[in-house]
Amino acid sequence: MVEDELVLFDKTINEFWNKFKSTDTSCHMVGLRDTYKDSLKAFAEKLSVKLKEEERMIEMFLEYQNQIRRQNILIQEKKDNLLKLIAEVKGKKQELEVLTANIQDLKEEYSRKKESDKLQFIFTNIDPKHPENPFMFSLHLNEAREYEVSDSAPHLECLAEFQENVRKTNNFSAFLANVRKAFTAMVHN
Repeated sequence: MVEDELVLFDKTINEFWNKFKSTDTSCHMVGLRDTYKDSLKAFAEKLSVKLKEEERMIEMFLEYQNQIRRQNILIQEKKDNLLKLIAEVKGKKQELEVLTANIQDLKEEYSRKKESDKLQFIFTNIDPKHPENPFMFSLHLNEAREYEVSDSAPHLECLAEFQENVRKTNNFSAFLANVRKAFTAMVHN
């Protein structure tokens, strides 16, 4: 734009010079001088307006550049957060797969235990320090239809004695009370 104005200015000067050379009168010279001054003034005003427009465009460009920089920072932050969330989702998915496998194992174990004809007794609130800890034993009827203790956790040495007593007396509630007392005594020793 400035180059066009310079070409126009150069053309105006040449026209002025040509007119100056062709006329001799002082009146024409004064008129040409005034025309020259007016054209210089108009050119200076146009140039000033153009410079202000260019400065405003540069300011706008710099502002847009700053906005783009800020947006890029926000985009990077959101991208980082998204990557973290994706990693968390993958971790949760793996946890879910492990839990699903554990549930399946427990279901299979439950099915196996359910098929067995044993009764499992689980006592809690035995250990005052850890009331949720289980103490258990399994009981079933053998082919002779007698009570038979198959296992206990933790192991009790006196279970065989209790088994013989329940076979003789057939007092099942006393048997259960004795087993509970034995677990309690084990904890306190």
